[in-house]
Amino acid sequence: MPKELTQKQCQMLTYLEKHLKKQGSIPSLRQAAIDLGISHTAVAQMIKSLEKKGYVQRDGHYSREIRLLGRNREQTVHRGREVAVIGKITAGLPMYAQQEYDEAILVDGDLFRAPNLFALRIKGDSMKAAGIFHGDLVICEPRQYAVNGEIVVALINNEEATVKRFFLKEDGVELHPENEAYSVMRYNLGEVLIQGKVIGLVRGPEQATRL
Repeated sequence: MPKELTQKQCQMLTYLEKHLKKQGSIPSLRQAAIDLGISHTAVAQMIKSLEKKGYVQRDGHYSREIRLLGRNREQTVHRGREVAVIGKITAGLPMYAQQEYDEAILVDGDLFRAPNLFALRIKGDSMKAAGIFHGDLVICEPRQYAVNGEIVVALINNEEATVKRFFLKEDGVELHPENEAYSVMRYNLGEVLIQGKVIGLVRGPEQATRL
């Protein structure tokens, strides 16, 4: 049986139910935060509390679909999805098989539909000309290949993960920053493992957008 809700949790559930009935989908965290006049983080915490009390169900591992069970326990598909923020990339494993993550973000499932998405937090300003800044979260689609010009997550020498623009050359791989203060990174083919393509961005009040 679902546990009793606090007043704020009840208000959140009522809001989600009304939005679902009117719009046919549950709103993104950004929209919910705007409508309710609270922070993105507060919305995420309340959804997590609703899950613990049996009113929301999340399916999957990294990019989980959200289901609103409702007060009558009838499942309704939620178009939002949860994406894990990866703290460390492990060599030799597909992203969906890795376990090291401490947090997750909720994004619009209509914008981000690919399976097994993951997110990485950006450190530094080497990609600022591409609109990717220190502290941003990039949303990534798992990939082991890249097309020239794509922004990718690359694992260097099985140790360090970096987000750069990819170019394949005759004598190796070049990873280009988007900041003139940084030099192009050049590697032999065996030194670089592509782990994913950057397809979206979360910044500021954690508003997710596609790139």
